[in-house]
Amino acid sequence: DKPNDLAALNIMNAAAKGVMSELQDIFLAYGQSDEYSFVFKRSSTLYGRRSSKIISTVCSMFTSHYVFNWNKHFPQELKYPPSFDARVVLYPTERDLRNYISWRQADCHINNLYNTCFWALVRQGNLSTSESEKQLNGTFSSDKNELLFSRFNVNYNDLSEMFRKGSTIVWRDSIDDINRKR
Repeated sequence: DKPNDLAALNIMNAAAKGVMSELQDIFLAYGQSDEYSFVFKRSSTLYGRRSSKIISTVCSMFTSHYVFNWNKHFPQELKYPPSFDARVVLYPTERDLRNYISWRQADCHINNLYNTCFWALVRQGNLSTSESEKQLNGTFSSDKNELLFSRFNVNYNDLSEMFRKGSTIVWRDSIDDINRKR
């Protein structure tokens, strides 16, 4: 269901958990929409740190877990084989990594707020997609929040955090290690 498809996000989360269970050098995963980011331990020596091997393994494992979990999340058969793209990015510092994850969360919020407004205007406001797009053009977050509340009685902050901020999966041992270092 647009804009917030719980089953679609849950299958993405299940696929990410599957990857993390097989590649234990990954200590954090962040997902939103149809994208997932995996963070490896700095000390990882997986595949000799060869990016091409890591990227092909993570991407194929993610796709495999997605297909494997399909029937747990959707009643209908998978209609075509899914595919995902992938890339490797090396962040030199923990601060750069935190900034990246923060940017991904901000991007999730911006996109979801827009899409929540857009689909409310189409479905409940009886506007066409082009009319909805035109009405939202040039608006700020405050305008979108006001539109949702005043026209559709929706408080955006009451929506699930997974829709507004994305999903974060962390190995429990990693959290304990981080806390011990502080």
